[in-house]
Amino acid sequence: MNTFQKNESKETLFSPVSIEEVPRRPPSPPKKPSTKICGSNYPLSIAFIVVNEFCERFSYYGMKAVLTLYFLYFLHWNEDTSTSIYHAFSSLCYFTPILGAAIADSWLGKFKVLSLVGLSLIALGTGGIKPCVAAFGGDQFEETHAEERSRYFSVFYLAINAGSLISTFITPMLRGDVQCFGEDCYALAFGVPGLLMVIALVVFAMGSKMYNKPPPEGNIVAQVLKCIWFALSNRFKNRSGDIPKRQHWLDWAAEKYPKQLIMDVKALTRILFLYIPLPMFWALLDQQGSRWTLQATRMNRNLGFFVLQPDQMQVLNPLLVLIFIPLFDLVIYRLVSKCGIHFSSLRKMAVGMILACLAFAVAAAVEIKINEMAPAQPGSQEVFLQVLNLADDEMKVTMLGNENNSLLIESIKSFQKTPHYSKLYLKTKSQDFHFHLKYHNLSVYTEHSVQEQNWYSLFIRKDGNSISSMMVKDTESKTTNGMTAVRFVNTLHKDVNISLSTDISLSVGEDYGVSAYRIVQRGEYPAVHCRTEDENFSLNLGLLEFGAAYLFVITNSTNQGLQAWKIEDIPANKMSIAWQLPQYALVTAAEVMFSVTGLEFSYSQAPSSMKSVLQAAWLLTVAAGNIIVLVVAQFSGLVQWAEFILFSCLLLVVCLLFSIMGYNYVPVKTEDMQDPADKQIPHIQGNMINLETKKTKL
Repeated sequence: MNTFQKNESKETLFSPVSIEEVPRRPPSPPKKPSTKICGSNYPLSIAFIVVNEFCERFSYYGMKAVLTLYFLYFLHWNEDTSTSIYHAFSSLCYFTPILGAAIADSWLGKFKVLSLVGLSLIALGTGGIKPCVAAFGGDQFEETHAEERSRYFSVFYLAINAGSLISTFITPMLRGDVQCFGEDCYALAFGVPGLLMVIALVVFAMGSKMYNKPPPEGNIVAQVLKCIWFALSNRFKNRSGDIPKRQHWLDWAAEKYPKQLIMDVKALTRILFLYIPLPMFWALLDQQGSRWTLQATRMNRNLGFFVLQPDQMQVLNPLLVLIFIPLFDLVIYRLVSKCGIHFSSLRKMAVGMILACLAFAVAAAVEIKINEMAPAQPGSQEVFLQVLNLADDEMKVTMLGNENNSLLIESIKSFQKTPHYSKLYLKTKSQDFHFHLKYHNLSVYTEHSVQEQNWYSLFIRKDGNSISSMMVKDTESKTTNGMTAVRFVNTLHKDVNISLSTDISLSVGEDYGVSAYRIVQRGEYPAVHCRTEDENFSLNLGLLEFGAAYLFVITNSTNQGLQAWKIEDIPANKMSIAWQLPQYALVTAAEVMFSVTGLEFSYSQAPSSMKSVLQAAWLLTVAAGNIIVLVVAQFSGLVQWAEFILFSCLLLVVCLLFSIMGYNYVPVKTEDMQDPADKQIPHIQGNMINLETKKTKL
């Protein structure tokens, strides 16, 4: 018997029922007392959620850290294709949260999305995890523990950055420092993050019985879209001048949808309008894993006390995030406030955009300096040629053109190291050159054919009582993508098998056989094991540096025995990778001011019913930013430094537009998001019923 219903007053005010009511949230089951952590007010279930998030972020960022170099080195795609596929994958990962939020709100609920969908596939799984896991953790707290819930989000963000920090440091080491089948061990680099995903699933499932699992609230995304569509279509149908105008275009949905929903959608659209310029910021920020990693491959990664992998530089971002967040909150923002400057959220975001512009300007300057130190590339109807004298005395070489004019005259000593390649100009795409070789009293004429935009080595050797030459085409492009490459010339009269490591070996044919280039690890090679059919010996190759390509000529000297003559075909990377530190510091400061502040601003301005939609829309701007990078990488055709300048200038223009939009934006207070008339009706929030009535007699 319900006495409350019996004595209900007829004077109670109710709001009118619309034609189409918003689906009501199913009643929540009684909340059972949750187990706390060590006598605190923190639910024990939070521990499982935080550990799950750490493992999931370790898996995602660890796999993503090595992805670009996997495309470049293992699949042998070019830099533009590697960049495009990397950002296509990132875009998909940030687009799927729209689907994840819709499924979680309308069908499965946050818990089932995490365990059944979110941990199944990486791209689709991250869409299930991102819009759910943070809010699901917040659902574990009781309303009376708001302070603990606020601290939980700090711990949650710490778990994200800790997983990212550790994975971006360890996974590149698993790739580069471990050899699998003679190459970098990508199987291990991808396998460990996969194992962490399994651990994440197990840990999350272990806490299943402890979780507070609110039922689905209905598909708020669909409700918003239907409300907007009805308002637009209703406005179009009633476009006659005789019909009175309404204050806002969404007011045309009043015939079908509740006033509170319309007010919530109004607040949502105001924020989404500010989201329009945001993708350009993410287009710059997410290039740390693609273009900036590729830039690092062309730099010297030896710091003296430690040798970095190119994809390990990404560890600076989560590390600096952990440093900058308390620095900005406790020091910088307070100093600005004491100076009497009102540093609003939108102003912080605009400053973040400017810092990102500066970061890419610095990246462009670094790229220009790298190009200045790199060897020049042959252009159209050009070739580069080096002449190597493997005879036992000086040789005079004259190269003749088609009209017997001398194009190159050099006197080369025995085993003389040429300081550089000589540039030759062709009349067509391919051309024959005639060489006059003079050695003591011997004079020989020979002919070799070359093709444009290639590098060649002309080997001259004594052949009994005569001399001969052979033209060898070097690498297609004189770059090793930051790797160390070696090749061998065997002057012995028997084949030589060379073991560069436990997984890398090659065989060089007898009598001036030339091997192809092989990629090896950077480091010292004091005793490389070699074997012929009748003896074993060792060669000292010395230090092999990053980005260099070396030629080793195996000779047998009467005085010194078997040894390797070392020539540097491609000079090593000279610019230190430490020069990337300023651009990482600037872009991380930009992220702290833009991303953290942007989420805080969005949540403060959005109605509670629209927060999941808003979070998915925020992630959708990240997806759009990655698509921008994909398009520019595929179709711009710009050199890398010019592409960096392009992105910097585009974001500067977008920052100006965003500043104008933010200047005209009027922030709303939380109490203003609710219609006064709707405050009289029952509001159900979680398991609490708040009745606000007038003259109600009980």
